[in-house]
Amino acid sequence: MPLPSLSPEQRAAALQKAAEVRKARADLKEQLKNGQVTLAELLDRAESDDVIGKLKVVTVLQALPGIGKVKATQTMEKLKIADSRRLRGLGEQQRKALLNEFAA
Repeated sequence: MPLPSLSPEQRAAALQKAAEVRKARADLKEQLKNGQVTLAELLDRAESDDVIGKLKVVTVLQALPGIGKVKATQTMEKLKIADSRRLRGLGEQQRKALLNEFAA
């Protein structure tokens, strides 16, 4: 199935929207790293906020202070959460396990 052709205006609008979403996600990760927002708050907001809901879990874990790629990956494996899982797609048990793992 071919992609729909977009007019130059539609393409520019889509690029602008994508840039805004990337900026919002980067800001959220920075707030998480600085402690301005908690993992619990992000998980609560994931259901209603598309920007947060579409963040990959591993990316969010890497944004936590003191957590790098290795620790994030090990935690995901330990909790049996797929690498491709996004915040909105987490089950209740997975949410609880993440909060227990990273309780402040």
